[in-house]
Amino acid sequence: MKRILEWKQERAKLIKEARDLVDMAEQEKRDLSAEEEARYQKIFDDSAKLKSKIEREEALLDEERNMARVNNEPVKPNVNEKDSEARKKELHNAAFRSFLLTGRIPEEYRALQADSDPAGGFLVAPEEFVRELIKEIDDKVFIRALARKFTLTTSDSLGVPALEGDVDDADWTTEIQEVTDDTGLLLGKRALQPQMLSKMVPVSIKLLRVGAISAEQLVRERLGVKFGITMEKAYLLGDGNNKPLGVFQASDDGIPVARDVSTGNTQTAIGADNLRHVKYALKEGYRRGANWIFHRDAISMISRLKDGDGQYLWRPGITEGDPDKILNIPVHESEFVPNTFTSGSYVGILGNFQYYWIADMFGMEIQRLVELLAKTHQVGFIGRAWSDGMPVLANAFARVKLA
Repeated sequence: MKRILEWKQERAKLIKEARDLVDMAEQEKRDLSAEEEARYQKIFDDSAKLKSKIEREEALLDEERNMARVNNEPVKPNVNEKDSEARKKELHNAAFRSFLLTGRIPEEYRALQADSDPAGGFLVAPEEFVRELIKEIDDKVFIRALARKFTLTTSDSLGVPALEGDVDDADWTTEIQEVTDDTGLLLGKRALQPQMLSKMVPVSIKLLRVGAISAEQLVRERLGVKFGITMEKAYLLGDGNNKPLGVFQASDDGIPVARDVSTGNTQTAIGADNLRHVKYALKEGYRRGANWIFHRDAISMISRLKDGDGQYLWRPGITEGDPDKILNIPVHESEFVPNTFTSGSYVGILGNFQYYWIADMFGMEIQRLVELLAKTHQVGFIGRAWSDGMPVLANAFARVKLA
């Protein structure tokens, strides 16, 4: 917890340094020099790295809390039990989990000899944990957490009702006046039909049998991560043809061009006025629970924008659990949001993603193949998942578009 707070404070200092550069240039009525521009980008990149560290640490703490709930009591040494390598490993892992959770050395381990865990041995991550550290940082996926999800069990599609035409406002009438018909109410139907994703990974049998790292588990985890990334890309950019319909795909079946907002933008840059126009393109009921989504290049640009009172529109989260915000609305960063800043391009979106529906079927499955690759002394792992998604209410979204 203390480490997270320190990182957030360090990130806040970096952001202040970046803003001081911009403020100084504004006071001198000039653009940033090439050296200042490079420094600004370096500071912002360092800030983004700290943000990733904070998010990973918070996720790890959440997982440790879950483990602690399952194991209400820590694993304690048994003085009548002869220490074995397996027992030492069990104690090591338990002490390491406890240290991650609390930041303190558990009292029950202090009586052990100085050449074992209480001397700090358990502060060295167990080999199983190192496996988590050697992975390349994954692109964060979050739309599934924001969207409304359905799991289909009795059919292979989900009909989504759509209001394609509405009745007029009610009429003021007298008690005996005849009521007139209004035939304006039109209901359509869209269908969410989960499509299959698949991937096979061959792994050497020797690798599966030796080494501290569980290759089989690592393959399963990587398949899960990559399936999540593939889905995230489709939820953002998919054209709806045998895949989800993305929010950056202009479509009358999802978010039409009428929900694009370019006012206040130039052909190559996002403007402060545009962000305000986008915010108020959503009715108040949709703004509650709404989130911005931008690429980090766009956030870097937006971080320099100010309102009429000289206050920055983008503000970093400082306390635990407090997200970065733009115009007081949480903002998420995705590597898959378009970041080509040319005329007419989409570069961001504001939406209430409870109105992005996702339909899954069967869940994700992993199949282990032994005989198929026996000649090459390998084992194959096939991952399969079924999913579809689409925006179901256009008015809950507004896209940021360049002029």
